Formats: sequence, structure tokens, C-alpha cells
Amino acid sequence: MRVHLIRHGQTNWNKEKRVQGHAESTLTLEGKQQAAALAPALKPYNIAKVYCSTSIRTRETAAIVFPEPGPSIEYCDELREIFLGPWEGLLQSEIRELYPENFAHFWDAPERFEQEGAELFDAVQQRGLMQLKRILSAHATEDVAIVSHGVLIKSILCALEGRPMAKLWEPPIMHNCAHSIVTCESPGATPRIIQFAGLASAT
Repeated sequence: MRVHLIRHGQTNWNKEKRVQGHAESTLTLEGKQQAAALAPALKPYNIAKVYCSTSIRTRETAAIVFPEPGPSIEYCDELREIFLGPWEGLLQSEIRELYPENFAHFWDAPERFEQEGAELFDAVQQRGLMQLKRILSAHATEDVAIVSHGVLIKSILCALEGRPMAKLWEPPIMHNCAHSIVTCESPGATPRIIQFAGLASAT
């Protein structure tokens, strides 16, 4: 079976460089076009079910990539983006001024990121991996999709690669509507990355 991990399309806050986290933003015209362009690549896989973050931007993306009549969509709070508390809704430039040390840790040393009122990267990774395990156990022979967010998806792939959290932001870049694929050859087997953000993987 294969799990297709899809990041949402570009949002108005992505375009403004405004931090989202659990805060809501909507797809731009470009974001909708990105989702529409991805849809044909998913058709050959016969996706049995879609698991989608409850955020508006992921719901909009899933509706475009998997239009009706398509696979059923289950919305999961556990697939939401990293919660960033007081940062949410602020421009990155504002955060850099207000929280310089934590801003530097977020991008340069995520394993050291500890912003009061925000979620740790390890916590995001663990809830993402728990959801992946649940989904794998429910679909031993079927292809399914997860529509989620940059940090959550990249942290899952980071764990599967055996990459330390300190190297989370190393390439490939998790661009809007990035499409990654994880395969699992048998129940209980270790999942393996075969495509990372649209790039074939040797792992």
C-alpha cells in the first residue's frame, strides 16, 4: 500500500509571509491552481480514502484534488499544523523582531525551539507518526492520501529517513502542494519513502 502525503496549496498568509499554525487562512488563486494541477497525478493510484487536517486550507485543497464523486474524506484534528500560539497571525518579520532567539531556533535549530504557548517539533512529529501508524493499520492493501501541512508532513518524513530534528529544514523543500509517497509492503513493515516533495527518493 501507499500513503500519499500532500501539503495544502498556497494561501493568502503564505503569500504575505504571515505565520499560520492553527489559525485559519484560505487558498489563493495560485493555490487553487496548484491543487488542480496535482489532481491528475493522483488519479492513476485509485485512492481509497483521504485523511485531511481540519484546517480550511487543507479542506479546500482536498476538495480540489479529490472532487466528488471521489474517495471519502475523514477530517482529523491530529493532522493540523504545528501550533504556534502567540506567533499565529503575525508576519515573519514581526516575529523576528519580537522573538529573535526563538525565531532563530525555529529555522536554524528546530530541536531547540521552545516558545511559550507553542507546540514543540517533537510533539508534532509524534502525533503525525501516530496518525500514520493508525492509517497504515486500517489500509493494508489500499492507497490512501493525507492532506496536511509542511511541518507535520516533513517531520514524519524526517523520522522515516532517520534524520535528526536538527536537520528538519534540509532539502527537499516542502513547497505548496508538494506530493510525497510512503510505501509499506506488508502489515507491520517499516514504511519507506519513495517520493519526497515530488522528488524520487533512494531511501
